[in-house]
Amino acid sequence: MATATVTAGSIPARPAAPALPADHMPVRRVIAFLAMVFGMFMAILDIQIVSASLAEIQAGLSASSDEIPWVQTAYLIAEVVMIPLSGFLSRMLSTRVLFTIAAAGFTAASALAATATNIDQMIVYRAIQGFIGGGMIPSVFAAAFTIFPPSRRAVVSPMIGLVATLAPTIGPTVGGYISHAMSWHWLFLINVVPGILVATAAWTLIDFDKPNLKLFSKFDWWGLAGMAAFLGCMEYVLEEGPNNDWLQDQAVFLCAAVMTIGAVLFFWRAFTAEEPIVDLRAFTNVNFAFGSLFSFVVGIGLYGLTYLYPVFLGRIRGYDSMMIGEALFVSGLAMFFTAPVAGILSNKIDLRLMMMIGFFGFATGTWWMTHLTADWDFYELLIPQILRGCSMMLCMVPINNIALGTLPPERLKNASGLFNLTRNLGGAVGLAVINTVLIDRNAFHYARLAEHVQWGSAEAQQKLQNMTMNFEQTAGLDATKAAISKLSGMVQQQASLLSFMDVFYMLTVLFATLGLFVLFIRKPADQAGGGGGGH
Repeated sequence: MATATVTAGSIPARPAAPALPADHMPVRRVIAFLAMVFGMFMAILDIQIVSASLAEIQAGLSASSDEIPWVQTAYLIAEVVMIPLSGFLSRMLSTRVLFTIAAAGFTAASALAATATNIDQMIVYRAIQGFIGGGMIPSVFAAAFTIFPPSRRAVVSPMIGLVATLAPTIGPTVGGYISHAMSWHWLFLINVVPGILVATAAWTLIDFDKPNLKLFSKFDWWGLAGMAAFLGCMEYVLEEGPNNDWLQDQAVFLCAAVMTIGAVLFFWRAFTAEEPIVDLRAFTNVNFAFGSLFSFVVGIGLYGLTYLYPVFLGRIRGYDSMMIGEALFVSGLAMFFTAPVAGILSNKIDLRLMMMIGFFGFATGTWWMTHLTADWDFYELLIPQILRGCSMMLCMVPINNIALGTLPPERLKNASGLFNLTRNLGGAVGLAVINTVLIDRNAFHYARLAEHVQWGSAEAQQKLQNMTMNFEQTAGLDATKAAISKLSGMVQQQASLLSFMDVFYMLTVLFATLGLFVLFIRKPADQAGGGGGGH
């Protein structure tokens, strides 16, 4: 940062000398940082942008229902490998080179994905897109805490927090609109022009650090192989396990075995290699370790609810992707308007208190959802969504500051990769647990409800009789069969609703517990605006 020595009360000799040296930021760096933030936004948005449009992509590529989830899974697996690797690559190549390659490669892979004519091509292009794009995400977090003085973090931290949480939240909404208004190809083509601009800005403007090409000779290939096997297979097991009876499925079992071997190799190399692929020593910083734990749980809430709300609206209410997007934009708005408030509060109050308010707010929103009925629509979901959006921002800003604000600059690049990885892994673990609970509890509730809807039940027989009489008035229907089918559907719907309520109850307990757990963290030694340097 530029420094100028101006004594109190003296007048600068030239207007160019900054009056507030500690706060002075070259415009070039600010523009470079904004370009990086936009690149990160695109990379995170693309995880979820296809989720509401998978049916359209499936039809366009003539893919089976088993194959189409790989459009999302391939991206996630590749990205989760790149995120921790990016710290080493950034030190070796410099932020400028890594970010430019990541932005340009992401743009090229986006264009290729739009040209895919079959599912195999799409999966390969999405994997390339996820892997290369993943390099942009940690670079932004590292840059924010390297180039900005602590006094500016009240502005910077909410910005990256907003992007990290808003992008996956509005992904389904944006994707739904694009695929309805144009075609699914535009889900990918929309990245091309902004991607070219981001890559150009990164190459032209980023000057934060210098490359260290000597690190290439120390590159730990075995560590990379172990990490790729460990993280990639873990992502697959967590994605596919719930729907395939976990280890009973051969592919899931094989991946679990490879994951275990990869984990052993990765951790062995992490502690013995001269220059490990991922430096785990950042976890010796207590604040970073706690921040990563909280980031993991925020990942569960962030990706879990981004998944749960659309599934509820699609399965119970029968909404299409456009209607789901319109119903769920409230969370994104709440995040957007809470971001500046969170920035101001991070300067004014104890970060631990902010996190506690955020966690309890999130728990209140999920507790509200435990009273779900089949009639819930936009207005019933309004308050839970506002609570979710506001609370997510109140959590993210202090978590970023606590985790990364007190690390020395040389640890930041590796640490920001690990920090972002914990959020993605939280999302993967959360989705696996949520899916498993939904499947198991749905079967449990259906069995319990079916016990009461039997021939011996006077109430059930009366209901069936009334429904049969209604169907008899409709020509061309076997009234008894139609009534039994309708009654079975009602039982299935109630069982599904009860399983959703169980998941929301589980999330309520998790976030309320974390709200109490915040009390055990040490007060951060140096808060965002406290004036003390974090480095």
